[in-house]
This record gives sequence, C-alpha cells and structure tokens, in this order.
Amino acid sequence: MTREEKSQVIEELTAQLTENANIYLTDISGLDAGATSNLRRACFKANVKLAVVKNTLLEKAMDASDKEFGELPSTLKGNTSVMYSETGNAPAKVIKAFRKKSEKPLLKGAFIEESIYLGDDQLDMLVDIKSREELIGEIVGLLQSPAKNVISALQSSGGKLSGILKTLSQKEG
Repeated sequence: MTREEKSQVIEELTAQLTENANIYLTDISGLDAGATSNLRRACFKANVKLAVVKNTLLEKAMDASDKEFGELPSTLKGNTSVMYSETGNAPAKVIKAFRKKSEKPLLKGAFIEESIYLGDDQLDMLVDIKSREELIGEIVGLLQSPAKNVISALQSSGGKLSGILKTLSQKEG
C-alpha cells in the first residue's frame, strides 16, 4: 500500500469515526469464510456496518478525529474489525447472538455516545444499553404519568364530591 493510499484510508476512517456515535472494536480472527459471511449478513440485518481495518491506520484515524477515545487505542493489537451503528446496543446484540454458535467475535472495546468500554466482559452491559429514542420515550412516559394521575384524581374526586354534596343536601331537607 502506497503512502497516498494509506493517507486516503486514514481520511476515510477518520470520517467514519466522526460520523458515528457508536463504534465497536472486535476480533473476528479465526472465523472461516462461511462464518464471516454469516456475521456480515447479521450485521447488515441489524443496520450495523462491519469493516476489517489495519490497527496502525485506525490508530492514526483516532488521533486525527476530534473525539476523545481514551484507552481504546490500547486495544488495537492483533486482528481488529470495526462495527459502526446508529443504535448503541445493536452491535452488542449481534455479537451476543452470533456467539451462541461461535466463540467470536470478541469485544475489544467500544465508544458509545462519548463513553468508553474496554474488554469482552462489558458485552452484557452493552446489550442492555438503551438507545436515545428509548430513553426519550421513557422520559416522556414519566412526564405524562403525573398529569394522567392528576386528571384521573380530579375526575373521580368530582364524582365523589357531587355525591357527598347530594347526600348532605338530602339530609338537610
């Protein structure tokens, strides 16, 4: 690979790192062609982009990016594949489902909405991360809940109050 080709790959990787808020670094070495093809298919179905990269080029792209990757570059040893996704937990779900049949892919680390996760032991936690849309939905539900309670209390209290007034007026009469 010429120096010009390397710089072009670094530019493309830097753009991918900048555009994506959720980045997973994995090790898929040892998967045969059929298993790799199945993994790519599973990623495609989950709207996850999978790319095999050279560690040195990815590290240079991380340095060139405006994001702070912390200790993530330290995981760039051996074979590395990058998974990009709009949903924070989608790659983790793909990895977990795929590992029911295989030992790989292994999670090296992840960058999710500016948070860094290192090591394969973080996989279960990453599967449970809620997407931004799910969190917004929960917040809206929580905000609506008190209003619904007040409205139902007012509606039921109105019925009770009129019943009490009716009873009192009948007693006086």
